[in-house]
Amino acid sequence: MSKRPKLGDIVEIPLPENGTGYAQYTHKHKQYGALLRVFQIRRKVDDIADLSNTPLQFTSFFPLGAAVNRGIVNIIGNLPVKDELKAFPIFRTGVANASGVVEIWWLWDGEKDTRIGKLTPKQMEYPIRGVINDTLLIERICTGWQG
Repeated sequence: MSKRPKLGDIVEIPLPENGTGYAQYTHKHKQYGALLRVFQIRRKVDDIADLSNTPLQFTSFFPLGAAVNRGIVNIIGNLPVKDELKAFPIFRTGVANASGVVEIWWLWDGEKDTRIGKLTPKQMEYPIRGVINDTLLIERICTGWQG
């Protein structure tokens, strides 16, 4: 039986060496799918309500339904999405040149792209637009990645 993820679901992500990561499913985008807000925690929690006070590590799109159905991640409960996470986030995106540097950045609000050019330090904190797989999700959690 497949379980359909619902907004607010708390996702438990098994990590190597008996670690555990957690994320909350906060938005569904028609093209990119499930948006996860990954918490800055790598240990088992006894009460998911404790996650409400845990800072975020990063935000990314992830094929949640497929990962749940394949047993890669588990939905362990549901919490209301915090007010500060209810708005759809602004993402940054760009194409790297031959030397690996992005010279022209774009900001995306979930519907339209806006060409920015160079980003401000604040805009550099925006998540990168794209969908990641379970391997990259786990790697980013384990390495403390915050892009």
